Amino acid sequence: MTRAVLGIIGGSGIYDLPGLEKVRQRAIKSPWGEPSSALRVGEIAGTPVVFLSRHDKGHRLSPSDINYRANIDVLKRAGVTDLVSLSACGSYKQELQERIAAAADLEGIKIVRGGTYVCMEGPQFSTYAESITYKNLGYSVIGMTNLPEAKLAREAELCYATVAMVTDFDCWHPDHDAVTVQDIIGVLTANAEKAKALVARLARDFPREHEPCPIGSDRALDTALITAPEARDKKLLKKLDAVAGRVLKTKR
Repeated sequence: MTRAVLGIIGGSGIYDLPGLEKVRQRAIKSPWGEPSSALRVGEIAGTPVVFLSRHDKGHRLSPSDINYRANIDVLKRAGVTDLVSLSACGSYKQELQERIAAAADLEGIKIVRGGTYVCMEGPQFSTYAESITYKNLGYSVIGMTNLPEAKLAREAELCYATVAMVTDFDCWHPDHDAVTVQDIIGVLTANAEKAKALVARLARDFPREHEPCPIGSDRALDTALITAPEARDKKLLKKLDAVAGRVLKTKR
Protein backbone atom coordinates (compact mmCIF):
# COMPACT_ATOMS: atom_id res chain seq x y z
CA MET A 1 0.00 0.00 0.00
CA THR A 2 1.05 3.60 -0.58
CA ARG A 3 1.60 6.17 2.13
CA ALA A 4 -1.56 8.04 3.06
CA VAL A 5 -1.48 11.81 2.51
CA LEU A 6 -4.43 13.69 3.95
CA GLY A 7 -5.68 16.64 1.92
CA ILE A 8 -7.79 19.33 3.59
CA ILE A 9 -9.79 21.93 1.67
CA GLY A 10 -10.71 24.82 3.94
CA GLY A 11 -13.95 26.60 3.11
CA SER A 12 -15.43 29.90 4.31
CA GLY A 13 -13.76 31.04 7.53
CA ILE A 14 -10.94 28.49 7.27
CA TYR A 15 -8.03 30.13 5.48
CA ASP A 16 -5.20 28.47 7.38
CA LEU A 17 -4.67 25.32 9.41
CA PRO A 18 -3.15 25.98 12.85
CA GLY A 19 -1.38 22.96 14.28
CA LEU A 20 0.27 22.11 10.98
CA GLU A 21 3.92 21.37 11.74
CA LYS A 22 7.03 21.46 9.55
CA VAL A 23 5.09 23.75 7.23
CA ARG A 24 6.30 24.73 3.82
CA GLN A 25 4.40 26.49 1.07
CA ARG A 26 4.22 24.93 -2.36
CA ALA A 27 2.99 26.70 -5.49
CA ILE A 28 2.27 23.87 -7.91
CA LYS A 29 1.47 24.70 -11.52
CA SER A 30 -1.57 23.11 -13.08
CA PRO A 31 -2.35 22.74 -16.80
CA TRP A 32 -5.90 23.77 -15.88
CA GLY A 33 -4.91 27.24 -14.69
CA GLU A 34 -4.39 28.89 -11.31
CA PRO A 35 -5.62 27.09 -8.16
CA SER A 36 -7.28 29.07 -5.38
CA SER A 37 -4.07 29.43 -3.39
CA ALA A 38 -0.65 27.96 -2.79
CA LEU A 39 -0.62 24.68 -0.86
CA ARG A 40 0.52 24.52 2.75
CA VAL A 41 2.28 21.21 3.25
CA GLY A 42 3.26 19.75 6.59
CA GLU A 43 2.16 17.17 9.11
CA ILE A 44 -0.11 16.78 12.10
CA ALA A 45 0.61 14.04 14.64
CA GLY A 46 2.97 12.45 12.12
CA THR A 47 0.37 12.34 9.32
CA PRO A 48 1.34 14.14 6.09
CA VAL A 49 -1.19 16.91 5.47
CA VAL A 50 -1.73 19.18 2.46
CA PHE A 51 -3.97 22.21 3.02
CA LEU A 52 -5.68 24.31 0.36
CA SER A 53 -7.78 27.39 1.08
CA ARG A 54 -10.76 27.15 -1.29
CA HIS A 55 -11.61 30.86 -1.25
CA ASP A 56 -8.10 32.15 -0.39
CA LYS A 57 -7.41 34.60 2.40
CA GLY A 58 -10.04 37.28 2.85
CA HIS A 59 -12.53 35.10 0.95
CA ARG A 60 -11.07 36.51 -2.27
CA LEU A 61 -12.85 33.97 -4.49
CA SER A 62 -16.61 33.51 -4.60
CA PRO A 63 -17.93 30.00 -5.40
CA SER A 64 -18.42 30.86 -9.08
CA ASP A 65 -14.83 32.16 -9.39
CA ILE A 66 -13.08 29.07 -8.00
CA ASN A 67 -11.00 26.98 -10.41
CA TYR A 68 -12.13 23.61 -9.03
CA ARG A 69 -10.32 21.60 -11.68
CA ALA A 70 -6.98 23.23 -10.92
CA ASN A 71 -7.53 22.78 -7.17
CA ILE A 72 -8.09 19.04 -7.45
CA ASP A 73 -5.25 18.71 -9.95
CA VAL A 74 -2.63 20.34 -7.70
CA LEU A 75 -3.77 18.32 -4.68
CA LYS A 76 -3.33 15.15 -6.72
CA ARG A 77 0.11 16.33 -7.89
CA ALA A 78 1.05 16.97 -4.25
CA GLY A 79 0.46 13.28 -3.50
CA VAL A 80 -2.89 13.55 -1.70
CA THR A 81 -4.66 10.19 -1.37
CA ASP A 82 -7.61 11.12 0.83
CA LEU A 83 -9.44 14.45 0.69
CA VAL A 84 -11.64 16.10 3.31
CA SER A 85 -13.57 19.27 2.57
CA LEU A 86 -14.60 21.61 5.37
CA SER A 87 -17.57 23.63 4.14
CA ALA A 88 -20.12 26.08 5.49
CA CYS A 89 -23.66 25.32 4.38
CA GLY A 90 -27.31 26.21 4.80
CA SER A 91 -29.79 23.78 6.36
CA TYR A 92 -33.00 22.30 4.98
CA LYS A 93 -33.71 20.56 8.29
CA GLN A 94 -34.68 22.44 11.42
CA GLU A 95 -33.07 19.94 13.77
CA LEU A 96 -29.63 20.59 12.23
CA GLN A 97 -29.87 24.29 13.00
CA GLU A 98 -31.20 23.71 16.50
CA ARG A 99 -28.20 21.58 17.44
CA ILE A 100 -25.56 24.21 16.69
CA ALA A 101 -25.31 25.22 20.34
CA ALA A 102 -24.95 21.59 21.40
CA ALA A 103 -21.69 21.17 19.50
CA ALA A 104 -19.52 23.32 21.74
CA ASP A 105 -17.43 20.44 23.09
CA LEU A 106 -15.68 18.89 20.09
CA GLU A 107 -14.38 15.91 22.00
CA GLY A 108 -17.98 14.87 22.59
CA ILE A 109 -18.94 14.97 18.92
CA LYS A 110 -19.26 11.68 17.07
CA ILE A 111 -18.64 12.22 13.38
CA VAL A 112 -21.92 10.83 12.11
CA ARG A 113 -24.79 12.12 9.98
CA GLY A 114 -26.58 14.54 12.23
CA GLY A 115 -26.03 17.53 14.46
CA THR A 116 -24.18 20.63 13.42
CA TYR A 117 -21.60 18.70 11.41
CA VAL A 118 -22.85 16.54 8.54
CA CYS A 119 -20.33 14.08 7.17
CA MET A 120 -20.92 13.02 3.57
CA GLU A 121 -19.19 10.87 0.99
CA GLY A 122 -19.37 10.84 -2.81
CA PRO A 123 -22.70 9.07 -3.45
CA GLN A 124 -24.57 11.47 -1.18
CA PHE A 125 -24.31 14.55 -3.41
CA SER A 126 -27.15 15.78 -5.60
CA THR A 127 -27.28 18.26 -8.47
CA TYR A 128 -30.79 19.41 -7.56
CA ALA A 129 -30.66 23.07 -6.47
CA GLU A 130 -26.92 22.57 -5.93
CA SER A 131 -27.88 20.62 -2.84
CA ILE A 132 -25.94 18.15 -0.75
CA THR A 133 -28.09 15.36 0.59
CA TYR A 134 -28.27 12.53 3.08
CA LYS A 135 -28.59 9.34 1.10
CA ASN A 136 -32.23 8.16 1.14
CA LEU A 137 -33.27 10.80 3.68
CA GLY A 138 -34.08 13.76 1.44
CA TYR A 139 -32.32 17.06 1.14
CA SER A 140 -30.63 18.20 4.31
CA VAL A 141 -28.07 20.88 3.56
CA ILE A 142 -27.27 23.15 0.64
CA GLY A 143 -24.00 24.58 -0.61
CA MET A 144 -22.35 25.84 -3.79
CA THR A 145 -18.86 24.33 -3.76
CA ASN A 146 -18.87 20.63 -2.92
CA LEU A 147 -20.59 19.13 -5.94
CA PRO A 148 -17.85 20.10 -8.45
CA GLU A 149 -15.18 19.03 -5.98
CA ALA A 150 -16.81 15.64 -5.38
CA LYS A 151 -17.12 14.97 -9.11
CA LEU A 152 -13.56 16.01 -9.90
CA ALA A 153 -12.12 14.15 -6.92
CA ARG A 154 -13.83 10.99 -8.19
CA GLU A 155 -12.27 11.50 -11.62
CA ALA A 156 -8.90 11.95 -9.92
CA GLU A 157 -9.45 8.72 -7.94
CA LEU A 158 -9.27 10.57 -4.63
CA CYS A 159 -11.34 9.43 -1.66
CA TYR A 160 -13.49 12.48 -0.85
CA ALA A 161 -15.69 13.37 2.09
CA THR A 162 -17.25 16.60 3.30
CA VAL A 163 -17.76 17.92 6.79
CA ALA A 164 -20.62 20.35 6.19
CA MET A 165 -20.91 22.95 8.95
CA VAL A 166 -24.43 24.34 9.24
CA THR A 167 -24.61 28.13 9.57
CA ASP A 168 -28.27 29.00 8.98
CA PHE A 169 -31.69 27.89 7.73
CA ASP A 170 -30.96 29.11 4.22
CA CYS A 171 -34.05 30.85 2.77
CA TRP A 172 -36.81 28.26 3.07
CA HIS A 173 -38.02 28.70 6.66
CA PRO A 174 -41.37 30.62 6.73
CA ASP A 175 -41.06 31.74 10.36
CA HIS A 176 -37.41 32.68 10.37
CA ASP A 177 -36.09 36.20 9.91
CA ALA A 178 -33.78 36.96 6.99
CA VAL A 179 -30.26 35.80 7.71
CA THR A 180 -27.63 38.55 7.70
CA VAL A 181 -23.97 38.30 6.81
CA GLN A 182 -23.13 39.21 10.40
CA ASP A 183 -25.22 36.29 11.67
CA ILE A 184 -23.42 33.84 9.41
CA ILE A 185 -19.95 35.18 10.19
CA GLY A 186 -20.57 34.68 13.89
CA VAL A 187 -21.41 31.01 13.36
CA LEU A 188 -18.58 30.60 10.83
CA THR A 189 -16.05 31.77 13.36
CA ALA A 190 -17.27 29.31 16.00
CA ASN A 191 -17.49 26.45 13.52
CA ALA A 192 -14.03 27.17 12.10
CA GLU A 193 -12.39 26.70 15.47
CA LYS A 194 -14.16 23.38 15.94
CA ALA A 195 -13.23 22.30 12.42
CA LYS A 196 -9.55 22.94 13.02
CA ALA A 197 -9.67 20.82 16.17
CA LEU A 198 -11.54 18.13 14.25
CA VAL A 199 -8.77 18.00 11.64
CA ALA A 200 -6.17 17.61 14.36
CA ARG A 201 -8.04 14.65 15.81
CA LEU A 202 -8.62 13.15 12.36
CA ALA A 203 -4.93 13.38 11.51
CA ARG A 204 -3.98 11.76 14.80
CA ASP A 205 -6.17 8.72 14.11
CA PHE A 206 -5.68 8.56 10.34
CA PRO A 207 -4.20 5.33 8.88
CA ARG A 208 -0.56 5.76 7.97
CA GLU A 209 -1.07 3.77 4.77
CA HIS A 210 -3.74 4.43 2.16
CA GLU A 211 -6.22 1.59 2.48
CA PRO A 212 -8.40 0.46 -0.47
CA CYS A 213 -11.48 2.67 -0.68
CA PRO A 214 -14.62 0.67 0.26
CA ILE A 215 -16.64 2.38 -2.49
CA GLY A 216 -13.88 2.13 -5.08
CA SER A 217 -12.96 5.81 -5.36
CA ASP A 218 -9.26 5.01 -5.74
CA ARG A 219 -10.08 2.69 -8.67
CA ALA A 220 -12.87 4.75 -10.23
CA LEU A 221 -11.22 4.94 -13.66
CA ASP A 222 -10.67 1.20 -14.08
CA THR A 223 -13.86 0.88 -16.12
CA ALA A 224 -14.58 4.53 -16.89
CA LEU A 225 -12.68 5.17 -20.13
CA ILE A 226 -14.83 4.92 -23.24
CA THR A 227 -12.95 7.08 -25.75
CA ALA A 228 -11.00 4.89 -28.18
CA PRO A 229 -7.20 5.37 -27.95
CA GLU A 230 -6.99 6.63 -31.52
CA ALA A 231 -9.66 9.27 -30.81
CA ARG A 232 -8.01 10.75 -27.74
CA ASP A 233 -6.70 14.31 -27.93
CA LYS A 234 -2.95 14.27 -27.26
CA LYS A 235 -2.97 17.72 -25.68
CA LEU A 236 -5.76 16.69 -23.35
CA LEU A 237 -3.96 13.48 -22.41
CA LYS A 238 -0.95 15.54 -21.38
CA LYS A 239 -3.12 17.73 -19.14
CA LEU A 240 -4.59 14.61 -17.52
CA ASP A 241 -1.21 13.18 -16.55
CA ALA A 242 -1.78 13.66 -12.81
CA VAL A 243 -5.52 13.03 -12.61
CA ALA A 244 -5.72 9.97 -14.84
CA GLY A 245 -2.12 8.99 -15.51
CA ARG A 246 -2.50 5.64 -13.73
CA VAL A 247 -4.95 4.29 -16.33
CA LEU A 248 -3.94 6.32 -19.37
CA LYS A 249 -0.44 4.83 -19.22
CA THR A 250 -1.83 1.31 -19.39
CA LYS A 251 -4.86 1.78 -21.69
CA ARG A 252 -3.40 3.36 -24.78
